Amino acid sequence: MKLYKLPKEYNPLLDLKQTELAIKQIKETFQLNLSSSLRLRRVTAPLFVLQGTGLNDDLNGYENAVSFPIQDMNGAVAEVVHSLAKWKRVTLAEYNISQGYGIYTDMNAIRAHEELDNLHSLYVDQWDWERVICAKERTAEFLRKIVSDIYSAILHTEFALSESYPQLKPSLPEKITFIHSEELRLKYPTLTPKEREEAITKEHGAVFIIGIGNELGDGIPHDNRAPDYDDYSTANEDGYYGLNGDLMIWSDVLGKAMELSSMGIRVDREALLHQLKKSGKEERKELYFHRRMLNGELPLSIGGGIGQSRLCMLLLKKAHIGEIQSSIWPEEMRNKCKEMNIPII
Repeated sequence: MKLYKLPKEYNPLLDLKQTELAIKQIKETFQLNLSSSLRLRRVTAPLFVLQGTGLNDDLNGYENAVSFPIQDMNGAVAEVVHSLAKWKRVTLAEYNISQGYGIYTDMNAIRAHEELDNLHSLYVDQWDWERVICAKERTAEFLRKIVSDIYSAILHTEFALSESYPQLKPSLPEKITFIHSEELRLKYPTLTPKEREEAITKEHGAVFIIGIGNELGDGIPHDNRAPDYDDYSTANEDGYYGLNGDLMIWSDVLGKAMELSSMGIRVDREALLHQLKKSGKEERKELYFHRRMLNGELPLSIGGGIGQSRLCMLLLKKAHIGEIQSSIWPEEMRNKCKEMNIPII
């Protein structure tokens, strides 16, 4: 358990009642802007999926999903989702979504492995979205366009919120900065990947770091990614590897970069085979999701997740994610937050 450095005197700009009303406004406003901008329709999502289908998101590849046996299915095991990265792609096929259109949903998950702090909770809520693309859109340029559309939806939400609550003055930069993880490594050669994220986000305010998962020039990836959803190994037109990335925004309250979204162009058949082999996960080719992917039954797509509680925390200028969502926190953390005038729900 840890708490990031906080201001000596923290005073929430909204009380508990105002906070709940503002959370509702943020969620309604943002998802309307997001769905309109990316042409997404809302669908209903599962809380859990069957173990052994390959549908659950493996995140960095080492996290264990919360699971339980299903009494009425002869002991078959269900797993609480980590995210819906692969489920959404199957859903695009099942709904026969046309190219240029997609889906979004409210994703709720339990990540029991999380180290609890201001930004990390056992409970995860995000807008998961996925859109059908064509082969010629599998480019870094198209990725940047979609990221810019998402960032515009965030800016519109920030402005609408400030109209309702004048004390929440808009502070986000008008444009988002793009940089590849290899460029970032060369820019800050003595820093660790996390330190690089902090430095570049503090400098620009809002940054999208492209290329998460593939080895960089020093032989080390910026961060790990599961091999079967984002395409992190295909060479792009900029001369680098990777068609995915992370959206980072600077929090003045925390004095820290916040990751709001992880997203990317998804693997095609060639990238999936390459990434499974390189990661030593070729046995996954026999799983339900992977068989459908390799048989050409799933569309090319781009997609990601956008943290709901984190977006609310950022726009409401809160110091702890527990001011936005109800979860379980160590007693030591609750006491520390009470001392620092941080009202945990």
